[in-house]
Amino acid sequence: MQTSPDRHEYPAHWEADVVLRDGGTARVRPITVDDADRLVSFYEQVSDESKYYRFFAPYPRLSAKDVHRFTHHDFVDRVGLAATVGGEFIATVRYDRIGADGTPASAPADEAEVAFLVQDAHQGRGVASALLEHIAAVARERGIRRFAAEVLPANTKMIKVFTDAGYTQKRSFEDGVVRLEFDLEPTDRSLAVQYAREHRAEARSVQRLLTPGSVAVIGAGRTPGGVGRSVLGNIRDAGFTGRLFAVNKALPEEQKELDGVPAHRSVRDIDGPVDLAVVAVPAEHVPEVVAECGEHGVQGLVVVSAGYAESGLDGRERQRALVRQARSYGMRIIGPNAFGIINTSPRVRLNASLAPEVPRPGRIGLFAQSGAIGVALLSRLHRRGGGVTGVTGVSTFVSSGNRADVSGNDVLQYWYEDPDTDVVLMYLESIGNPRKFTRLARRTAAAKPLVVVQGARHGAAPQGHAVRATRLPHATVSALLRQAGVIRVDTITDLVDAGLLLARQPLPAGPRVAILGNSESLGLLTYDACLAEGLRPHPPQDLTTAASAADFHAALSRALADDRCDAVVVTAIPAVGEGSVADAALAQALRSATAAAPSKPVLVVHVELGGLAEALSAAAGTAPRLKPDSAPQNAPQLRPDSAPQNAPQLRPDSAPQNAPQPAADRRPGPADQPRTAAGEHPEALHPHPAGPDRAPAAPETPEGAHLIPAYPAAERAVRALAQAVAYAQWRRDAADPGRVPEYDDIDVKGAAALIDGLLARGQGPALGPDETCDLLGHYGIEVHRSLPAPTPDAAAEAARALGYPVALKATAPHLRHRADLGGVRLDLADEEQLRRSYAEMTEMFGTAEELRPVVQRMAPRGVDVVVRAVIDPAAGAVLSFGLAGAASQLLGDTAHRLIPVTDREANSLVRSIRTAPLLFGWRGSAPADTRALEELLLRVSRLVDDHPEVVAVTLEPVVVASHGLSVLGASLRLAPPPARDDLGPRTLPAY
Repeated sequence: MQTSPDRHEYPAHWEADVVLRDGGTARVRPITVDDADRLVSFYEQVSDESKYYRFFAPYPRLSAKDVHRFTHHDFVDRVGLAATVGGEFIATVRYDRIGADGTPASAPADEAEVAFLVQDAHQGRGVASALLEHIAAVARERGIRRFAAEVLPANTKMIKVFTDAGYTQKRSFEDGVVRLEFDLEPTDRSLAVQYAREHRAEARSVQRLLTPGSVAVIGAGRTPGGVGRSVLGNIRDAGFTGRLFAVNKALPEEQKELDGVPAHRSVRDIDGPVDLAVVAVPAEHVPEVVAECGEHGVQGLVVVSAGYAESGLDGRERQRALVRQARSYGMRIIGPNAFGIINTSPRVRLNASLAPEVPRPGRIGLFAQSGAIGVALLSRLHRRGGGVTGVTGVSTFVSSGNRADVSGNDVLQYWYEDPDTDVVLMYLESIGNPRKFTRLARRTAAAKPLVVVQGARHGAAPQGHAVRATRLPHATVSALLRQAGVIRVDTITDLVDAGLLLARQPLPAGPRVAILGNSESLGLLTYDACLAEGLRPHPPQDLTTAASAADFHAALSRALADDRCDAVVVTAIPAVGEGSVADAALAQALRSATAAAPSKPVLVVHVELGGLAEALSAAAGTAPRLKPDSAPQNAPQLRPDSAPQNAPQLRPDSAPQNAPQPAADRRPGPADQPRTAAGEHPEALHPHPAGPDRAPAAPETPEGAHLIPAYPAAERAVRALAQAVAYAQWRRDAADPGRVPEYDDIDVKGAAALIDGLLARGQGPALGPDETCDLLGHYGIEVHRSLPAPTPDAAAEAARALGYPVALKATAPHLRHRADLGGVRLDLADEEQLRRSYAEMTEMFGTAEELRPVVQRMAPRGVDVVVRAVIDPAAGAVLSFGLAGAASQLLGDTAHRLIPVTDREANSLVRSIRTAPLLFGWRGSAPADTRALEELLLRVSRLVDDHPEVVAVTLEPVVVASHGLSVLGASLRLAPPPARDDLGPRTLPAY
């Protein structure tokens, strides 16, 4: 939070939207003089018992003096906050600064009394806990370090709010009152409590959207076609288990049904609660609809209407107003411009989307920011689920559109504990809060695989997405995601390939791969692909084209029993004259062998082997059992073009020109089929005897059996396996992440005092050489000092002071660290060599004023590396490492870790660059002292983590010798500490 320049100025930056424990939202804002009537109305709705707990006596109404006191604040020593829903107060909190004697005081007094009051109807929703987080943040901003509260012993709910907050507390009992005192400095426990509450609230808010008991489609047209009418039909046809309503204000008074669904002119006319509203009206009519939904108590909205931020500046302002309006009623929004949501659970069966067919039920959670990509993924999983792998289907699907409110972070919170989801697949075009996403991804990946493909990697985020700027390149962000356990892939084909393997096969214990099959060539291709992906394949075992199903069973059984094997890739090509019976026999043989050794993953690479693929796809409980001739004649198709980009404004009674048409009216052609990264149509890769529109029959599979994924190319299978191997290794490493070591010679307080002094004097952002060396010295980082050499005589004097041999360096930007250009002269043994080098340098490059030469004592020879740390406004503090020079600057061979870095992470950081062998005795050279290098990385990490005012550190070059290292150059930048939204109170993104 920022400090207001005027103590009486309204602190608008304290306003925030929060998610409460039950998944609803509330607005937190400062109380002002204009809130007198709201305060009186609020107090009248509080029970006598709650009033007694607040004032320790019967207090039926507020006096005029009370109202004045509780609405007039200076926003420094007296502060009041209110939680509001629909513009009305539901809870209040205030603090009054006090001195040591308990009387009102001003700064520098750093203690305040705090008191809450929550309407009885809203108690138990976590309102007081959220207000405590926000009032504590305000107090810290105003220099208050400690809260005191007096509570009656019978007021157990409020005592629990304070004791559960996680702050360091002191508790006493005197004169029949419990007195609680607690420090406001965040602790590990208070942050853990805050994160846990955030998780429960956000997960619950998504759960309310995905598991509604009643749904209203607002904008369902009177005639067939149109987006609203299509969504209504999709919900009805999916067999939604709750109550469904159609809403259109243009309906005649006498019309009570639409397509067999109860119809109303307004959501307010519906008798009973409505949990979810799907809004499909033109953007200019959405505010009226939102107001009606809010007044009726609707819990959440899916806004499929277009015409918002994706359409330009006016649309962006319209989107901001939409979010503010919905949140004011406690509602959350998916969208706008959303494709919709799907929940395949038999308890819900919700298809509130533009997809005309529900995907197969399964264990994959799917999130897509793009509607077109979302439907393409649904289509691909639908075909792969029934035609090739049968591994699994979808548990829930969310297409967020412009993700103005509900984002991937919120859905991750839900999927983390969702018992119906084993694997999470996400298509992201932007990450609004990378710091939070990384934290949630790390936690989720520790429990279930999280596979992500990023769109818009090399350009700006889509116009409809509001994201904070980041200075980090995409490669750095990807590296940080991998550090958090995210499985990063490049295409949606890879996304599906990896997801299907991870959904139903065990994680491999290592990189050793056995390869067997009836094609020597296909086996060799698989072998080469394994090497290219960093796996350790065994020589392929060729069973010859004459191999029978029994031969495959025996070979696979032997491979799975081999302790030197961690995974098996089976390659298969069809034999001449081979029929479906043989395919089924081979599939049964492979499944039988796998069932006997279920701890190792098995993959199949096949070539145009439809029968085997279908036999392997046996998936009890996932693929529906349809006979080839029992599919509906006009079964709708999932089409990737059914979510038009930049769609025109939606009309409640007509469909846009490019709206999706029912499959009965338009059969999809080749242009409609989603393509793989290589451009092939999935139908060409995965032929279905039942036809492209129908799911093949799914033979019974024993419950709990591992289903074998099959791939049409060796490269795709091996790439998915390599991703599973890397993820399994991350899971093992995450079980013991290491520790952030303590160093006795680190002077945290001394460094803080130095930083405060430098900032107070206006020093910065870049520190001078002396200040840089002093600050780094407080963290045990010694920098070889450089002495300025404006003249040859000054250079000679500096060399005598430092001691020969010395180096002469030009520090002008175009020559700095450029020994190849002659800007650095090394191993100058005496004054004669120094003066000669000085003369040559000035003769070649210009005057001393232009070159800015310095003299530095020579360091032992070694490997030159560079260490950097930066605080990015989006991703947070990042530590980077690479070899100095061309390796990092030209080739981008740099590794990154989030700060704070543990000892294990420092160890892996040094070894994760491609040029790391140069540090470990490459081609007979002396190995560098990597332990000293790891310690330097840990010290830099500690410096930036302990002092957020240090916004950038660069150590270049650092010469790592066989014993020890030398930091020859250092630069450091200071700035007021940036806002840490992960340490502040819980808030939703501001609009």
